[in-house]
Amino acid sequence: MSKTIHAPKHLREVVRPTTIIESSRLSKKLGARVTIATETFQHTGSFKFRAAYNLASKVPHGRIIAASSGNYGQAMAYACGLLGKEAIIVMPHNSAQVKVDAVREYGAVADLVDVRVKSRAIRAGELSALYPDAYIASAYDDPLVIEGNASLGEELCEMARNFDFIVAPIGGGGLTSGIIKAVRSAGRDTEVIGAEPLIANDAARSLRAGRIVVNETEPQTIADGTRTVSIGHHNWEILKDGISRIIEVTEEKIIEGVRLLFLLANLKTEPTGALSISALLIEPEFFRDRSVCCVVSGGNVDPEVYRNILA
Repeated sequence: MSKTIHAPKHLREVVRPTTIIESSRLSKKLGARVTIATETFQHTGSFKFRAAYNLASKVPHGRIIAASSGNYGQAMAYACGLLGKEAIIVMPHNSAQVKVDAVREYGAVADLVDVRVKSRAIRAGELSALYPDAYIASAYDDPLVIEGNASLGEELCEMARNFDFIVAPIGGGGLTSGIIKAVRSAGRDTEVIGAEPLIANDAARSLRAGRIVVNETEPQTIADGTRTVSIGHHNWEILKDGISRIIEVTEEKIIEGVRLLFLLANLKTEPTGALSISALLIEPEFFRDRSVCCVVSGGNVDPEVYRNILA
C-alpha cells in the first residue's frame, strides 16, 4: 500500500536548533575558549536529519534509497515517515545495532550488506534497478544535502560571537561543505577546519594532492560515521579552497575525546561526534587561547561500544 505524501514544512520549522554547551573545565583542559555545538539532541540524534529532511522534502519521488552507516539512514527513515514517503537504507553488516534498530523502528527497510564483499554504493545501484522510480540519496554528495547541513552553519553564524575556528568532523564532506557555505554567505572570517580519523584520511590526502583521493575499501575506524570511500564531488568543489585545513586524529585521541565530553561536559557522544574535540588534543598549540566552536555531530553510539570506551 502506497503512503500518502504530506506537504513539507520548511527545514527551519522542523529542525531542532543546535544545543550550545559551554564548559569551563573542558576549555581549561584544552587550553582554548571552547564552545560545543552539539547535534546529539537533534531529531534522530545527529545533524543528518537536516540533510535528510531537506532532500526528502524537495524531491518529488515517493521512494528514496540511501546508503548509510546509520545516522543518515535513521534520519532519512524518520524524514520519509514525516513526509509519507518510503525509504530503503543500505547499511554495512557491522553497523551499530542501535542504528539498525532505529532505521526499522522509523518504518524504513534496513538492507544490510557485507562491505568486505560489496560496497554500499554497489548495493544501492542494484536496488535502483529494482525500483527505477526511486531517488538515490547520497548521504553527503548532493546539493540538497549540503543545503540542509548549511542550516547548522547558519545557526552558528547567527550567534552573538565571531569564532576564530569552527571544527567539525569530516567523512564524505557534507557537513563541512555546508558550514563553509553558511560562513561565506554570512560574510564571516571564521575558518572552518575538518577533523578526520588518521586511518580514514582520504579527505586530508585529497587536500594535499589537490584532487579527490579514493580509499580502496571502507576504513574501519571507530568513528563509523566517517567510513567513506571518498569525499563527494559536490563537496570537493567547496572544500578544495574553502576548508582551512584537516586535522588527522588517531583512534586513541578519538576515544579520549569521547571520554572528555562525558567527564567534563556531561555529554554522551558517538566517536565520530567527538572528532572535533579530539582535533584540539592533536594540535593544542594551534588552538591555544583561540575561540573555537566544536561541532559534535551526533550521539548514536552502541551501548557496548560506549561502555568499553568509558572503561
